[in-house]
Amino acid sequence: MRSDHSPERRSDHRSRIRLERLNEIWDSIKSNKLRTFLTGFSVAWGIFMLVVLLGVGSGLQNGTKAQFADDAINSIFVRNGQTSLPYAGMQPGRQIRMKNSDLLAIKSEIKGIDKISGRFGKWGGSQVVYQRKSTTFNIRGVHPDHQFLEKTIMVKGRFISQMDIERKRKVCVIGDKVQVDLFAGEDPIGKWITVAGVPFQVVGAFVDEGSEGENGIIYTPISTAQLTNGGTNELDAIILTTLENDLTTTKRIAEEVKMMLSHAHHFDPEDPRALHVRNNFENYSRISNVLGLMKAFFWLIGILTIIAGIVGVSNIMIITVKERTREIGIRKSLGATPRSIVTMIMQEAVLITGLFGYIGLFFGVFLLELVAKFIPDTGAVFTNPTVDFNTALAALILLIVAGSAAGLMPALKAARIRPIEALMDE
Repeated sequence: MRSDHSPERRSDHRSRIRLERLNEIWDSIKSNKLRTFLTGFSVAWGIFMLVVLLGVGSGLQNGTKAQFADDAINSIFVRNGQTSLPYAGMQPGRQIRMKNSDLLAIKSEIKGIDKISGRFGKWGGSQVVYQRKSTTFNIRGVHPDHQFLEKTIMVKGRFISQMDIERKRKVCVIGDKVQVDLFAGEDPIGKWITVAGVPFQVVGAFVDEGSEGENGIIYTPISTAQLTNGGTNELDAIILTTLENDLTTTKRIAEEVKMMLSHAHHFDPEDPRALHVRNNFENYSRISNVLGLMKAFFWLIGILTIIAGIVGVSNIMIITVKERTREIGIRKSLGATPRSIVTMIMQEAVLITGLFGYIGLFFGVFLLELVAKFIPDTGAVFTNPTVDFNTALAALILLIVAGSAAGLMPALKAARIRPIEALMDE
C-alpha cells in the first residue's frame, strides 16, 4: 500500500492540480470569448507582422547577394568612357580607350591586387556556326584570371591559359547555353566552331553561378580576339580583385587605378565620365548597411506591435482578477498561497499569448512560403523570403517573455488581495 507521502502520490497530486488549473483557465476563456479573441488577435497580429517583416528583410538580403553573385564581391570594374571636362588645353568629348600597356602597368605598379584581366569583344554578338547549326552569341577576349573574377565554374575541359594568350591560339570556352544550342548533348570538347568566319576549337565548357545571361558567352584568348579585330591593342574593360577584402583597400586601389589612367590618357582625375569605375565591394557594403538598418527597423515595428498586444493581454488579466476577486479571497481563506495565485494568473496569460502567438507565427511563415513559390530563385531583387530557425526561436522566446510580462502585474495584484476584503466584495 502506497504512503500518502510517497513520490507516486505527490506526482498524482501535482498532475491533478495542473489539470484543475487548465480547466479553470479554459472556463475563464470560454466565459469571455470575444474579449479573449480580440486580445489574442492583437498578439497574433504582432507576431505575424514581425515574421513577415523579417521575411521581407531576408528576401531583400538574398536578392542582393544573388545580384552580386555574378562577380567577385571585392572586384573593381573599369570601363572606357568619354571626357566631360576640359583638361590641359584639350576639349571635352574625347573617347578614352584603355590599352594592354595600361593593364600591365596597373598589375606591376599598384600594390594589393590579386586577380586581373582585360576584356575585349564584340558586345553586339557574332554569328557562331557548328556544322549546320547557327546562332548569335557574345564573344569576350579575356585573360586567365577572368575565370575567378566572373565566378566561372568549369564543367568540362579547361579555361583560357597564359600559353593561349602568348601564342594567340584559336581556342574558346563556351557557356552552358552555347553548348545546349549548338551541340545538343554532344560532347563539345575538341570540336571546331566558326565565330564571325574564324575557326575556334572548343577546349572547355562552363556555367556561371550568378547570371543566366553569362551562360551565353564564348571566351577566347584576349590576344586572339584583338588579332582577329585588326590587330588592335585596345581593351574594353579592366577587371581586378583585391587581396584584402575591405572597403578601405578597394577604395584606395580604385582611386589609384583611376589616377594612373588619368595620367596615361591625359584627362582630369575628377572627371566622372572619362572612365566608369565600379567598386563592387563599396556598392555591396552600402546596400548591406541599408538592409541592416531596414532589418532593425522591422524588428522595432514588430516588437512595438507585440507590445501593443501585451498591453491588451495585461488589461484583460486585470479585468479577470477583478471579476474573480471573491473567488481568489475564498482560495486564500482555504490556504492558497500567494505563489499559487500568481502562478494561476500568469499561466492564463502565457496560455493566451502562447496560443495566439503560435497561430500568428504559423500564418506568417505560411505566407512567406506561399510568396516564395511565385518568386524566381535567381535574377530577382527580392528572392527566398524565409525566416531561419534562430529567428523563429527568438520569436518563440519573445512570446514566452511577453506572456509572463502580461500576467505579472495582474498576478501580483491578485496575490495582495486580503481574504476578508475579497469575501465582502460584491
